[in-house]
Amino acid sequence: MTENKAPASGSILVVGGGISGLTTALEAAEVGYEVFLVEKNPYLGGRVAQLNQYFPKLCPPTCGLEINFRRIKDNPLIKVITLAEVTKVTGAPGDYDVQIKINPRYVNENCTACGECAKVCQTEIDSAYDFGMKKTKGAFLPFEMAFPARYVIAPEIIGTDDAARCKEACAYDAVDLDMQAKTLDLKVGAVVYATGWQPYDATKIDNLGFGQVPNIITNMMMERLAAPNGPTQGKILRPADQKAPETVAFVQCAGSRDENHLPYCSYICCMASLKQALYVREQYPEATIYIFYIDIRSPGQRYEKFYQKVKDDEKIIFVKGKVAAVEAAAGGAVTLTAENAVTGEKSSQTVDLAVLATGMQPTAAEAKLPGDITYTEDGFILNDFRKGGIFAAGCANKPADVVSSNQNATGMALKAIQTLAAK
Repeated sequence: MTENKAPASGSILVVGGGISGLTTALEAAEVGYEVFLVEKNPYLGGRVAQLNQYFPKLCPPTCGLEINFRRIKDNPLIKVITLAEVTKVTGAPGDYDVQIKINPRYVNENCTACGECAKVCQTEIDSAYDFGMKKTKGAFLPFEMAFPARYVIAPEIIGTDDAARCKEACAYDAVDLDMQAKTLDLKVGAVVYATGWQPYDATKIDNLGFGQVPNIITNMMMERLAAPNGPTQGKILRPADQKAPETVAFVQCAGSRDENHLPYCSYICCMASLKQALYVREQYPEATIYIFYIDIRSPGQRYEKFYQKVKDDEKIIFVKGKVAAVEAAAGGAVTLTAENAVTGEKSSQTVDLAVLATGMQPTAAEAKLPGDITYTEDGFILNDFRKGGIFAAGCANKPADVVSSNQNATGMALKAIQTLAAK
């Protein structure tokens, strides 16, 4: 079905509900502009929502997201559309026609997040939020403070007895199994793509063993393991046998700065691994950490101080050298082979758990976005400020941390407003 067009009223479309999209939407709406915030997931928050802690204060995602969700809820100028994707953008700056496909949630606004549907649901599916490290019910709340605070019925159970049980268990008539995908047409004056990033597919890096050797995880999987709402309730354990690791190795530039994978530096990986090394040390004071690196990139005084703090820990050993291979060893351990960049010698280190610092790949690298957009060879969106109208914020534009993404998003909100003001 197709809904009627919204009136042209100097509106801004923000695509992506991660930290950049939230900031862009709020900055524009709080100075009086109508904003349509479109997100493909059933919740807002993006990658930040999956973290255990983030810089610069090392606070949990709830710290930054909670206040932003409250600001969105209190602002009638922001229209949030989840489980949606933009399928068409035509027109010119100040006058765009946009088409959005909205996928069914199978749960309507009556939902009180009581959880009765999940209690009766028997089917379990892989949790994409936890990178498949745990199962979730076919009726689920994405995470505790998810916004919108509504359950989702997984498409996999539609048409099954489980779906019928979910509907019967709901006392608020919130489960709607007849929901269909629909199309929404909008008129907007400017578009900001804040489509973010995805972890580079570590299975493509054959020599590092991910997906073939047990007890090799990625840096984002480590964030979920360390998070209190993660698959192990915050306990860092080896995935294969749930044992506490006594030795952990971090492999920097796993796919980044590599002409066969991502030729650029992903900016966040060094600091993420330093932070995660402290996650391990806090939980296991006797654990020994090895960080294999090409060079450590800690931009700015605050990050440099953090690096020095980690470096001063005698249990954290830095090895300057690129890892050539990660292979299975006895007892579920893994052995890393690297060439020491200082001595030129090859060395091996066997550890209980290996963490690959996989790079940041723009979402648009594999799924091009509609509209008059120019990309880099690597899939980042280039901003053409002279042409205007369509802009990219945060990691859709370049690799960035949360602070830089927020700063950039504020600037893109202003650029979108300038497009409207010029008309």
